[in-house]
Amino acid sequence: MEQNYKLTKFSCYYTYLASASVFSLPPMLFSTFREMYNISYTLLGTLVLVNFCTQLAIDLIFSFFAKHFNIRMTIRIMPVLTSLGLAIYAIVPTLFPDVAYLGLVTGTFIFSVAAGLSEVLLSPLIAAIPSKTPERDMSTLHSLYAYGVFSVVLVTSLFIKIFGTENWMFLTLFFVALPIGSAILFRICSIPGLNISNENKGERAKVRNFGLFLCAICIFLGSAAENTMTNWISVYMEKALNISKAIGDIVGIALFAILLGAGRTLYAKYGKNISNVLLAGMIGATVCYLIAGFSNNMIICAVACAFTGFCTSMLWPGTLILMEEKINNPGVVAYALMAAGGDFGASVAPQALGIVVDKVSVSQWGTNMSQMLSINTEQFGIKAGMIFSSVFPILGVAVIIFIKRYFPKQKNTEYTLLPEGDSSEIGK
Repeated sequence: MEQNYKLTKFSCYYTYLASASVFSLPPMLFSTFREMYNISYTLLGTLVLVNFCTQLAIDLIFSFFAKHFNIRMTIRIMPVLTSLGLAIYAIVPTLFPDVAYLGLVTGTFIFSVAAGLSEVLLSPLIAAIPSKTPERDMSTLHSLYAYGVFSVVLVTSLFIKIFGTENWMFLTLFFVALPIGSAILFRICSIPGLNISNENKGERAKVRNFGLFLCAICIFLGSAAENTMTNWISVYMEKALNISKAIGDIVGIALFAILLGAGRTLYAKYGKNISNVLLAGMIGATVCYLIAGFSNNMIICAVACAFTGFCTSMLWPGTLILMEEKINNPGVVAYALMAAGGDFGASVAPQALGIVVDKVSVSQWGTNMSQMLSINTEQFGIKAGMIFSSVFPILGVAVIIFIKRYFPKQKNTEYTLLPEGDSSEIGK
């Protein structure tokens, strides 16, 4: 059984690694979609919105109806949906270019369902596996996503350099094959029992729920800070800094992903005082966004964008660790609520930046400012979007300061969202 749980842990790690294509590949193709299918920045941002709103819906469904699911079967179906969504994403625009956007939206919706299931189920599954270092396991899980992003960026950049952007659909079909490995692994591994009850009553529960609410707000803002840059760094490098797509993706997305993974790996090995880590990350992300928006130096802007990866590396997994420290035995419902907060931030923030870019680019004020700065209106719009996006980590600083004060006041309160001794099993 111990060996089977090792396989279970490996299955979770591989799935997180493979699912990186769902998040990192589409933004790298935004410029290609704009050129080939004449899709606006607002509609491109809407793809991100569809992605994370779908995940948000899955999170909320599990928050209220987890006990009605055969979760073992759900875990096994999850990677199949990822492959199906990516296949539709590639095939429909290729065969029916007149309805290309419809195909992109449909494929996005399907693989986003799988991504939502992944966020809801993999973290509590890792937490449920017996371990002497649960924090290290959780941080390692999320670090593998970052290294997956790096791998996707490297493969994508080389493919586009060799075969051109017009053949993007063949690249997407290559990534269709990766989740199939997850389906095989989850078919043969053992899955430990998870707490899926949702009993939560009384005055003490109100205090505990407010603590969870604070964590959800924190992960919302941290996810917004991370995913805005993740989804727009490719466009920023190419359009705002005039860096070629291949070099921009490697210097931008790849370096961002390496630093994202490095931050999580360092915490897994040396980390402590997670609330201070979260505060430093929010402050650092704020500085990076402001530099990307205000600086005219190409190198400084590129470094700031990439370093955002290190600053935001622990904002999502770190909030989960904070919740685990302060709320005893949280269970699937708590993880689902946290995933909902993170997915909501990841859906709202990139879409908001896309709207800012489109609005500013066509405004008279944007035209005047771009002429004054000797850049085009599109470049000014993207920089204005970066400045706007700094509001999320700025608010995050305030929330974390409040959290640092709130939890010590409640240190004598037993933060137990779900009753101890409840050993509800998944898959029953």
